[in-house]
Amino acid sequence: MVKVEEIAGVRELWRKSTGLPEICVAVVDGLVDLDHPVFHGAQLSCLDNVWQDLSSGTSVGHGTHVASLIFGQPGGPVPGIAPGCSGINVPAFSDVTRRSSQLEIARGIELAVEHGAHIVNISGGQFSQSGDPEDALGRALRLCGEENILVVAAVGNNGCFCNHVPAAVSTVLAVGALGDDGLPLPQSNWGAAYKGHAILAPGQNLLGAEPGGGLVQMTGSSMAAPVVSGVAAVLLSMQVAAGHKPDPLGVGALLISTADKCDIGEAGHKPDGSGYCDRFLSGAINIERSTRIMSEMLRNGEGAEASACGCKKRAESGDPELGVSVAAEVAAAEQSVVPEAALVVQSAQETAASEQSKPPQQANAPQSGPLAMIDGPILSSLPGGMRQRVYALGELGYDFGTEARRDTFKQLMAPQEIDGTVLPPNPYDARQMVDHLANNPSEARSLIWTLNLELTPIYALEASGSFAAEIYGLLTRLLTGSVAADDDPAHIERVAIPGVLSGRSVKLYSGQVVPIVEIEQIRGLYGWEVNKLVEAAVSAAQAHGDGAAEVATITENLREFLTKIYYDLRNLGTMSRDRALNFAATNAFQAAQTFASALSRGMAVDTINVEKSPFCRLDSDCWDVQLRFFDPENSRRARRVYRFTIDVSDTMPVTLGEVRTWTEAGV
Repeated sequence: MVKVEEIAGVRELWRKSTGLPEICVAVVDGLVDLDHPVFHGAQLSCLDNVWQDLSSGTSVGHGTHVASLIFGQPGGPVPGIAPGCSGINVPAFSDVTRRSSQLEIARGIELAVEHGAHIVNISGGQFSQSGDPEDALGRALRLCGEENILVVAAVGNNGCFCNHVPAAVSTVLAVGALGDDGLPLPQSNWGAAYKGHAILAPGQNLLGAEPGGGLVQMTGSSMAAPVVSGVAAVLLSMQVAAGHKPDPLGVGALLISTADKCDIGEAGHKPDGSGYCDRFLSGAINIERSTRIMSEMLRNGEGAEASACGCKKRAESGDPELGVSVAAEVAAAEQSVVPEAALVVQSAQETAASEQSKPPQQANAPQSGPLAMIDGPILSSLPGGMRQRVYALGELGYDFGTEARRDTFKQLMAPQEIDGTVLPPNPYDARQMVDHLANNPSEARSLIWTLNLELTPIYALEASGSFAAEIYGLLTRLLTGSVAADDDPAHIERVAIPGVLSGRSVKLYSGQVVPIVEIEQIRGLYGWEVNKLVEAAVSAAQAHGDGAAEVATITENLREFLTKIYYDLRNLGTMSRDRALNFAATNAFQAAQTFASALSRGMAVDTINVEKSPFCRLDSDCWDVQLRFFDPENSRRARRVYRFTIDVSDTMPVTLGEVRTWTEAGV
């Protein structure tokens, strides 16, 4: 059994700091039992109404244990490494699916960023043959890099040379598990993808909180990751206490550069010739050395800002991903040697806690309809108790959830006659479903409506409130437009969905579980009738008259704009900036008026940027969307820039003020 305070270097770290509330660590995991005595006095909250049924099970045990290793309070049952830091629990793992998808993790990361996290701890992930993340996860990780947020992720516990994302992504600080003997645990994954951005940390038999008030020992890289996150949080607190701006990526680079490298004999090989040092990743965390070097840097007036690139630069040992100042400090430090020892096969498994006693199942209020299959608890929420708003773009679809529900539709739908042959109805044929719903409007309530990014459902849609019937009627009309011919003026390519996360989720026929978005009002529920939008944009552009391009050119440029919005910048629509971007794309009639002049001159969209607006109304959330156009045939020609402000403080975003425009010098 290992307690946090017994980990080498932790007491030296605590002499400097136990963390400051200015530093926020997000735990993207199962639901945390905030009532556990270990968290009494901790500045730890849970995001309300996120998704999944997270009230009990192994995911809750996992999340509670992970969080206790960071936020456990002094004098409590078990202390955490950074008890003075603030934290948020972003429930993203569930016993419903028994695994965590990249979409779930991406959603959790974006919510953590939205709520001000400096560090995001992810003690989970998914296998990836290539090691490359899916689109949504890759975008979330890039966002963390842009915002200088450190993502700490476990490498997994399958004991294989394999890729586990997000840990395998180069911008992430990956963490493997170290045993009590100073050697990597046999079940801790390793591989070439982790080279240069992964370290080992103690992960065997760590004592932490168990839901319901007890304590339990757990083993694995999932336990090693919060050790690293806690240390990073305290080092950031040291920066803040010294008057410096916290530099999460720089601290991540410091932890890598100060790690103890593998040294177990000749060339790091075992007697059978295998490269055992590969299992050491970039080395084992050395908390004492990291603390000392950070203290020296702060005494010298350095806040590690020189290493703000974090993993974008390296250290002296052919590892160009470390900041220059950090590398210089590390070069002067003595390197500790990992003692040579025989590999001890560990029997402790990370899921051992699932056999322990579990907290009582929370009672859920009864629901009705297909979206009530999985309900969620009411969690302690962030200030104001406001539910997470969503303004998302995607393709409209539907699902049945079960074979029985599918067969009820098949039973009620009319047969089809083709060339004199009568065929049984097919509920999966959207055209047949549209006809069925037109004749039986009440049936729309029995479908599970979905919003999809390409072929992946990201939300289930549920109408609620006084206008639920009208909303389902509009969804039916939008589905009708989506199955219309591509050249039909009424063809709908995408839909825009305004709503709020309900805190509930539903299991689709495929087994995928998606969160439910409640739609409470018709306004803002919009279909992209692209052909009509193109016609309106062409008319607006031609109205300018001065040097107007051919209709075909204007049409091509507008379609390119819409495509760039959807494919290059597609998102989950929960973050404020993404809701602003999606509304800007949806408000295409205004957009057409906005850049009609640029389109009329044959210019094409170059970049689309979203940034926090420096001016806003009281209690609002305003963002500036900036469109930059260029001449694809003449790069020296001045670029045209358009900027307008969008307030996303309400479920339905709104544009503020006048559109501002100016020119910039060409390249």
